[in-house]
Amino acid sequence: MTAAAPALRSIGAWGRMVKFSHSVFALPFALSGTALAAARHGISLRQVVWVVVAMVAARNAAMGWNRLADHAIDARNPRTAGRELPAGVLSRPAVLAFTLGLAALFVVASFQLGRLCGLLSPVALAVVFGYSYTKRFTWASHLVLGLSLSMAPMGGWLAVAGRFDLVPWCLAAAVFFWVAGFDTIYACQDEAFDRSAGLFSIPARFGAATALVLARVFHLLVLLAMAAVGAAAHLHPVYWAGIALIAAVLLWEHRLVRADDLSKVGVAFLNANGLVSMLYLGVVLTALAFGRMAS
Repeated sequence: MTAAAPALRSIGAWGRMVKFSHSVFALPFALSGTALAAARHGISLRQVVWVVVAMVAARNAAMGWNRLADHAIDARNPRTAGRELPAGVLSRPAVLAFTLGLAALFVVASFQLGRLCGLLSPVALAVVFGYSYTKRFTWASHLVLGLSLSMAPMGGWLAVAGRFDLVPWCLAAAVFFWVAGFDTIYACQDEAFDRSAGLFSIPARFGAATALVLARVFHLLVLLAMAAVGAAAHLHPVYWAGIALIAAVLLWEHRLVRADDLSKVGVAFLNANGLVSMLYLGVVLTALAFGRMAS
């Protein structure tokens, strides 16, 4: 046990650096897109495996790049100064090698899923890597993060279907607004720091109170986009009950956070949104299963 302790600590440091637990945000939506495509086109275990590999690789490469890009900023922010790079737990060369290795794995996995996925993989990497710099010049950085994660369900669909369709566009829109909403809430923690550091965010530009209103608008649009998925995919009525449950979770998230009390942002960010993504995947799989039983 003693000999294994350094290795376990190292694995833990890498996991914390990329916030591996936050994979629960994008991966279920990627699998939702995959499942919706599979209902029409069929699927193999090989495709499922490569979708998971591609998603995990892309997501963690993006986080590694973000940590490198924000190294100096994180060191100045009291909330983030303890992260692995500013704290010296991990080195920049090691994180860069880790990030580039995962980016290469993502490209390989994408080509395994089809020529279109492979050709689009550098575009996806450009978007997710580029997001890390947007807070330096635009308060719409939350929307760019939404765009980055919205590619997850689209990628899951393309991996199976090999072409675009209305259903994945609707699901991508849902993820886009969902991420923009919860990232706006999360950014309220750094409103004062962002202003002092000359960084851009919706809270820094408009204030926390207005930011929270905009987050509510974004999340209302999420529900409309999810409804569009159900209509476009002709999903079983159980889907609509699931969307009502997700609406309740989003309402709970917004009740947790007020402009004058941000103490529960962490619960709203991780717990509520992790629940939304997992619930949505469960709702899609259940609706597809009921649909097959009814046909």
